[in-house]
Amino acid sequence: MADDRIDAPAYPVGLRLSGRRVVVLGGGTVAQRRLPALVSAGADIVLFSPSATPSVEAMADAGELRWERRPYQDGDLAEAWYVLIATTDARANAAASAEAEARRVWCVRSDDAEAATAWTPATGRSEGVTVAVLTGHDPRRSAAVRDAVVEGLRDGTLVAPRHRERTPGVALVGGGPGDPDLITVRGRRLLAEADVVIADRLGPRDLLDELPPHVEVIDAAKIPYGRFMAQEAINNALIEHAKAGKAVVRLKGGDPFVFGRGMEEAEALAEAGIACTVVPGISSSISVPAAAGIPVTHRGVAHEFTVVSGHVAPGDPRSLVDWHALAQLRGTLVLLMAVERIGAIAAALIEHGRAADTPVAVIQEGTTAAQRRVDGTLATVGQVVTDEGIRPPAVIVIGDVVTVGRALRR
Repeated sequence: MADDRIDAPAYPVGLRLSGRRVVVLGGGTVAQRRLPALVSAGADIVLFSPSATPSVEAMADAGELRWERRPYQDGDLAEAWYVLIATTDARANAAASAEAEARRVWCVRSDDAEAATAWTPATGRSEGVTVAVLTGHDPRRSAAVRDAVVEGLRDGTLVAPRHRERTPGVALVGGGPGDPDLITVRGRRLLAEADVVIADRLGPRDLLDELPPHVEVIDAAKIPYGRFMAQEAINNALIEHAKAGKAVVRLKGGDPFVFGRGMEEAEALAEAGIACTVVPGISSSISVPAAAGIPVTHRGVAHEFTVVSGHVAPGDPRSLVDWHALAQLRGTLVLLMAVERIGAIAAALIEHGRAADTPVAVIQEGTTAAQRRVDGTLATVGQVVTDEGIRPPAVIVIGDVVTVGRALRR
């Protein structure tokens, strides 16, 4: 009579192997791929194999498993809970499989899935969730489904509400330079879980359109602040919503701590006893030049780069920038928030010794669909910006690296 078990669907179950004996037969590449998950599960692993790959040997040397340097022998599966058969010896595999059946030990076979009593699913993990996918005898499809689910959990496109009490708090999330695809995976996930989002003007606006209807989105520039400074009003709004028990995301452009006043907000939250999570973002100081084909460092051209805020013009008593020292540097100078003062800045750099013909690139709305680049020199950049109608936000790069990527741009 035919065995109907081969065509029956698998019954999914999660094995708790911590401290329990697991036997692995074979030390090749299959074992190398499977062993890390067993180690992570806390299994008491015994490996039987005359040889092993360098990675498997390193696991043994680190004490993550015990390695018996010999082939399989009858009786090796005694007291085992789970066995992975991954040798190239067909007779040994069949004998071990028969022993596993006799001892009622779950058995996975890399050489013959139909002869196994268990299959290894394609697994992935995200924030405490383990995803396991079985699609019969199609491992590529299993991996593809697994990847899609894990990616959706990580970036927030697959909404899976957490039915537990949440500790009120605020996440300061760096949204990156503007392209919504350049936010971090963690930042996107926190956005998907937020009740309130307080967003900067320079944050990635397209991400706000993806939020569920129930999420309250607050434009930080429009928070009424009366006699308070705008930053104080933002701090107060963060504290107010967090104390109301809501999950709050402060979405900022670039990185929260690169000219973003993120530390001021973190300090205000700490003083109010509010939990604060900081999620770094990709700073426009490096990403926008890269998107325009400019490396801020390049072998033989620039071994350093300096990022400077240009929101205060040279000569202004409020300025904390030493323009004389910056003019003496040989590396790349990246200016943020400097479009409206680039003429005065360029003049100051020339006055303090930087060559007037130093290449300059100005990238407006970098990494977005509206990205635009104009080039000049320190002597001409002020007029170029005026003639071309360049407006903020823009990143200005000064130095010889501006000319490095010409072939790439062609």
